[in-house]
Amino acid sequence: MRAPMTQRPRSILLMILLAFLFLLVPFLTWYLTWFGRPLTDRQIERYLNDEEKPRHIQHALSQIADRILRGDPSVRQWYPKIVSLAEHPRSEIRLMAAWVMGQDNRSADFHRALKRLLNDPIPMVRRNAALGLVRFGDESGRSEIQQMLRSEPIRAPEEGTVTVSTSLGDDVRTETLLARIRRADGRQVDVRAPWPGRVERLLITGGAGVRAGDVILWLAPESQQVYEALRALYFIGREEDLPEIERYARAGSEWPEAVREQARRTAHAIRQRRSLSIP
Repeated sequence: MRAPMTQRPRSILLMILLAFLFLLVPFLTWYLTWFGRPLTDRQIERYLNDEEKPRHIQHALSQIADRILRGDPSVRQWYPKIVSLAEHPRSEIRLMAAWVMGQDNRSADFHRALKRLLNDPIPMVRRNAALGLVRFGDESGRSEIQQMLRSEPIRAPEEGTVTVSTSLGDDVRTETLLARIRRADGRQVDVRAPWPGRVERLLITGGAGVRAGDVILWLAPESQQVYEALRALYFIGREEDLPEIERYARAGSEWPEAVREQARRTAHAIRQRRSLSIP
């Protein structure tokens, strides 16, 4: 008669343990991947050199950026490593290195590395580098910043039959699958989003044939990219940028108020610079 009573506490204990594990595992996942978790100098050194875990490198870079913003001079010990990471084979590491280097506009090494990244094959890396250069008073990435305000065509890289994976109006992240092309030899080629945005126009329907270079869709920029580009043009924008900027200033509720307000401020700053330059 007592056997069931001894089993019940065990089953209750097992249920409590399982519930604890269900809570613990997500917490550990969050804790181990959250870039805001503080790291010691020793951890930063180890993480920066952990080639097997790219997120460790990103975590260390994030912590270094935080320290730069706090004015901590000890972070300079890692500047040579950050410059070397700007040539890392993984694009997400180069992108984050560009972001970190933009936090200290007194480093000549960072300035030179950011200028080299303007030739990176990955658009998001180039854009981060261009934004970082603005903090150095360097306008050499201005064309990249201008592109951040514009819708861009996404083209078929090869000839074949298309399967479209998105719909009109979809918000997409970097590397989101937009379409898939089946070549004549049966091999499939993925077409992925080069940056975050919104599907503005679809020009190809599923099952249609395409040639290399045909436009599959148009991708409008996401609001955060537009906002950062407008902030950069506040400092380096020119009169010829005004039509693009004012398009956002006049936009409706499809764009956040922060974007529209920044567009107005940027346009005003450009006009002020123009009036001051007129003798």
